[in-house]
Amino acid sequence: MVANFHPPIVPLFVPGDRPERFAKAAQSGADAVILDLEDAVSPDHKALARANLSKHDIRGLPVIIRINACDSPCFDEDLAALGSVPFSAIMLPKTNGAVDVKAVHEGLGRIVPVIPLIETAAGLASLPEIMGASGVAIVAFGALDYAVDLGCNPGWDALLMARSEIVFRSRLAGLAAPIDGVTTVLDDPDVVQADAERAISLGFGGKLMIHPRQIAPALKAFLPDQQALTWARQVIELAGEGGAVQMNGMMIDRPVLERARRIVSLSYSFGDRI
Repeated sequence: MVANFHPPIVPLFVPGDRPERFAKAAQSGADAVILDLEDAVSPDHKALARANLSKHDIRGLPVIIRINACDSPCFDEDLAALGSVPFSAIMLPKTNGAVDVKAVHEGLGRIVPVIPLIETAAGLASLPEIMGASGVAIVAFGALDYAVDLGCNPGWDALLMARSEIVFRSRLAGLAAPIDGVTTVLDDPDVVQADAERAISLGFGGKLMIHPRQIAPALKAFLPDQQALTWARQVIELAGEGGAVQMNGMMIDRPVLERARRIVSLSYSFGDRI
């Protein structure tokens, strides 16, 4: 893991050409804000979006900049615009190899945390080299673009293999659990929560948000509720440093204790949001 970079759980996209939304995004409950120069910005607003980056006044929350892909004519201009902009990481769309990550560092003149978006078959096939590149902090899945690249349905069944591969390769590379792609439904919290729960079941550690209304249901899925937190604290207190014991008829051994510790650790990340 890249030093001083804490993986987000529910980062929220905000179009770079809508600066009036920057502060609102920071107050939305998201644990990071992604200022977007790519898909959320039309071609004729790209320059405006770049100029707006230096105007953001987000404090106390990680700011991630999603630039345009390496093969975009906007790539070099995006990097040039970041000279005096405070940010925590770069999100790189359509990352197809380690050379793409290297191009970000070369363009900035320094190594920074990079979140590669896996959105193509080439990117999925190159996961080991991408994850081994300098500065890679965590990987995210661009499910919609990936489905377009493969010509498949963007539903869960069609993309199960890709999601599982991203989780598997992240673990092998020693990276944090990856971030799942967006849910396009904005007005049904049950759909958002269900999508987040599916992602969790596969091993994802976060999910990309495109609207503030999605944050609460996603957090409900990702964060332990009070019952789970109480259970975890009881397990830790009873088990101590390890060794098999019983609690309420359940065997508590090392894997169960580790799960309890992760639940408590996750609760600390969000404090009173639980």
